[in-house]
Amino acid sequence: MEKRSFKKDISKRENMGYDEKTDTYTCHAGKSLSPPFIKKQKSKSGYEPEVTIYECEDCTGCPHKEKCTGAKGNKRLYISKSFLEKCQESYENIMSEKGIRYRMNRSIQVEGAFGVLKNDYNFQRFLLRGKTKVKLEILLLCMGYNINKLHAKIQKERTASHFFPVKETA
Repeated sequence: MEKRSFKKDISKRENMGYDEKTDTYTCHAGKSLSPPFIKKQKSKSGYEPEVTIYECEDCTGCPHKEKCTGAKGNKRLYISKSFLEKCQESYENIMSEKGIRYRMNRSIQVEGAFGVLKNDYNFQRFLLRGKTKVKLEILLLCMGYNINKLHAKIQKERTASHFFPVKETA
């Protein structure tokens, strides 16, 4: 859920009308942003997504230009359609029944784990310095937490119960 300031920002793609048939966006002033070309942008990791560049037909004399774009010329939108598809797929996954269960379970587990480390184990700060030493220290804390959790499950005879059904493997 976006903030009110995001929803009022007329420069954002999400706040513009989109027509799938003509593949154009409509800006706040009612002008059309059409895709003159598609280019490939290479990221630092080597990934090359296709980026569609939408440009407004004419921004000269537009009363909303200051709020809409900082460019000297016409407004441009750089949009990766594959990224938008992945975002939509991800959103559908987290809003599905299974996704809601996973999020509910994760929120319970993570908060509880940090609470146990801070309160029950009296963990306030790392004793060692440096990335590798801190990683080692948190790894030892996590192992201790998991061993205590397993011990409690064994004592209560709950080792055969699972939050989600276990997948059968070959």
